[in-house]
Amino acid sequence: MKKMNVAMIGYRFMGKAHSNAWRQVARFFDVPIEPVMKVICGRNEVEVRKAAEKYGWQEHATDWREVIEREDIQIVDICTPGDSHHDIAIAAAEAGKAILCEKPLANTLEEAERMLAAVERAGVTHMVCHNYRRAPAVALAKDLIERGELGQIYHYRGTYLQDWIVDPNFPRVWRLERAKAGSGALGDIASHSIDLARYLVGEITEVAGLLETFVKERPLPDDPTRKAPVDVDDAALTLCRFENGAIGTIEASRFATGRKNYNRFEINGSRGSLTFNLERMNELELYIEEGANSGFRQVIVTEPEHPYIAAWFPPGHIIGYEHTFTHTVLDFLCAIDRGVIPQPSFHDGVRNQRVLDAVERAHASRAWVEVSDR
Repeated sequence: MKKMNVAMIGYRFMGKAHSNAWRQVARFFDVPIEPVMKVICGRNEVEVRKAAEKYGWQEHATDWREVIEREDIQIVDICTPGDSHHDIAIAAAEAGKAILCEKPLANTLEEAERMLAAVERAGVTHMVCHNYRRAPAVALAKDLIERGELGQIYHYRGTYLQDWIVDPNFPRVWRLERAKAGSGALGDIASHSIDLARYLVGEITEVAGLLETFVKERPLPDDPTRKAPVDVDDAALTLCRFENGAIGTIEASRFATGRKNYNRFEINGSRGSLTFNLERMNELELYIEEGANSGFRQVIVTEPEHPYIAAWFPPGHIIGYEHTFTHTVLDFLCAIDRGVIPQPSFHDGVRNQRVLDAVERAHASRAWVEVSDR
């Protein structure tokens, strides 16, 4: 089997999730390319060495530029905060590496567009890790919609709720700093709902937006006696119109007390509806209009014929969050082998970024804003 060496830049939360995916994919799926976990890179030498040993990487490094320039590296996986995606991805593209990049693609639309131009110029494989597309129930929802089971789509309601920063004494970590994160709940979690909306329903053409920051300043992580301003949103609300005539709402908040990772959507069409909730990710609620006895039914998406499931366990033996990353890596490797660009690609990343940019402009102007398609 052909082998390709992987370098992963970043080692914390997403680094942990991606490492597990690279380690597991060839153990469960018949992959056309065997990924070799060659080197993991991070700024803190002590911590990245620990991560390499714990997650199964052969080597560790602290200079991502040196790693990318290595001739023995064919794949670069970017798991860093958004402020470094632009520089790492462009350097990797110029070095001829295939690139998997965490979402959102960049901190600004201009950065995302430059990243797309770089991978197109270099002719390398590129993919954004919107892993929730690879939940089997979501993939099944996509198939049902494409087959016309729901008829004409009228509504999309996306909700992504968390509560991890409700405490006003929670420190101002990097996700609460615009220079590093680009935005708050909007880019962090609404970007997932926007990607699912585009994947399942179609392109978004116009938005209205509302952003709110509830806690205006927080203690510094390294000095709790001092506080600094929070310059990103804690919650984001969006009204949207789709190219196909559907309308939608998208809500994202990190202040929804009691909600830990509540990523839910509902889609209504002329013949039926469906709903998905990540916290019950093996289930899809489905309604198909069939007369007087119609009603929502629960589909347990663990049958061998369901997307991705055949490689895992017998029916009813549920899978979890980590499997969505394994499926993402699987499709990425298959795309490299076939010489095609997987979805979501950097093209999708730019389109998503255009929606995020439009929401911010809509909030600032208190008016509907068209999503640019330049």
